[in-house]
Parts: sequence; C-alpha cells; structure tokens
Amino acid sequence: MEMNPYKIIIRPVDTEKSRTASEMGQYVFMVHPWANKVEIAMAISYIFDVDVVKVRTINVPAKFGRWGRKRIRRKPAQKKAIVTLAPGQRIEAFEGV
Repeated sequence: MEMNPYKIIIRPVDTEKSRTASEMGQYVFMVHPWANKVEIAMAISYIFDVDVVKVRTINVPAKFGRWGRKRIRRKPAQKKAIVTLAPGQRIEAFEGV
C-alpha cells in the first residue's frame, strides 16, 4: 500500500532525548502505525531532501490512566521512528527549536 509521504510522517518528537540524538544525526518522528521502514525512509528523503541511512521503529503501547474516581482514560497506541541520516546532513526544521 503506497501512502502519501505527508500522511506517513505525522509530527516530529521534540524531547530532550531527541534533541541529543539530533546532534548525532538521528531524528525522531511519530509515524503512521501501518507504515513500514522503507516507506518511512522514502517519506523523510522526499519531504526533507536528505539521504536516510537507517530507520528504527518503536511501537508505543496504549496507556490507561484514571480520571476521577472510576473513569478510565485511554491514550491510543502510537508508532515512533528514529531516522539516521548520512554523515554531514541535517534537517533544518529541527535546528534552533
């Protein structure tokens, strides 16, 4: 199934750990749950015009928590991708965030 690159990449993840990884050329994105590594690499290279060396994916499970006394709130499951770029390449959207 071929998806639109802008539907594969949902949003970048901006945390302290992802900022540290970006100094080493690795960037973290939330991606569509059905996207595979090849589709993610093609989408990143199309959107940001960079060369992708490696893609690692993580399935984040759904989380349950209490809201009030008896109600239970559920956060949906998500999928993250850690994308490693070729040496010397950067994604400018992450700079100075």
